Amino acid sequence: MEFEHKPIMLEECIEFLNIRQDGTYIDGTLGGAGHSSEILRRLGPKGLLIGIDQDQNAIEAARMKLSRIDTHGQFAIEHTNFENIGRVIEKYKRDSVDGVLLDLGVSSHQLDEGERGFSYQHDAPLDMRMNQSQSLDARTLVNTWSREELARIIREYGEEKWSARIAEFIVRHREAQPINTTGELVDIIKAAIPAAARREGPHPAKRTFQAIRIAVNRELEVLENLLKQVVELLSPGGRLAIITFHSLEDRIVKKSFQEQAQGCTCPRDFPQCVCGFTPKLKIITRKPVTPSEEELTDNPRARSAKLRVAERL
Repeated sequence: MEFEHKPIMLEECIEFLNIRQDGTYIDGTLGGAGHSSEILRRLGPKGLLIGIDQDQNAIEAARMKLSRIDTHGQFAIEHTNFENIGRVIEKYKRDSVDGVLLDLGVSSHQLDEGERGFSYQHDAPLDMRMNQSQSLDARTLVNTWSREELARIIREYGEEKWSARIAEFIVRHREAQPINTTGELVDIIKAAIPAAARREGPHPAKRTFQAIRIAVNRELEVLENLLKQVVELLSPGGRLAIITFHSLEDRIVKKSFQEQAQGCTCPRDFPQCVCGFTPKLKIITRKPVTPSEEELTDNPRARSAKLRVAERL
């Protein structure tokens, strides 16, 4: 199966990145190279695109796609997590970069490829690993984590009000036999959520699957790790563009941008600043940019996407 991930808000991302021909840019979620292809097309002989991804299938497909682009720019690909961006930049002997893009969505390929176990709409082995070489997968998580830990991640990462009940049903089921497939997990979740609640809102398993996927891949932790270091890696005028797909991610990005754009943290009644903090970022998108109606018609999976952009001062 060809690795596919329709690039979300492609034109908006390219415009906000304000690409320079001789710049260095990082696509921290390379995927199917939809965004990266357009970045590479705009680079000159001194320009460099570095793509980062955890998924080996994505890397192989992206390498082929990028190598076919008629461009003067150069590209490199790293098989790692984007939280390791500092080491990647150091490897290519760059002091800083001119732009970083993150699209935090799960690719269409990962959702549609049954054996990856991301989707509650296909019966498949429980997996959900972005990086298939890591040890922790969804099957291990649901069969070994405590009732309390399961309830916590389903509540915090899935924002699921039935989290305690779902965790109870998971533990009760696995005491009799292991939970091995997405289909089995969906049935357990449906049984745990009262019928009246199942008739409202999204698919009853959506929030729990999101929570487990986030926990398996440490998604919020690696995002926070990236945000702690990436601003210092940007050149003055360099831009950071991040596409999120749920409120947990969006809140983390929004808060980080606000804190680093604020500068001084002294109480307002202090006669002068004693903290010494100065603003590092200028927020470009005061409100998140969302997909157009035309894009949503073409790609319904983009409906929850939000793009936030900030610039290094």
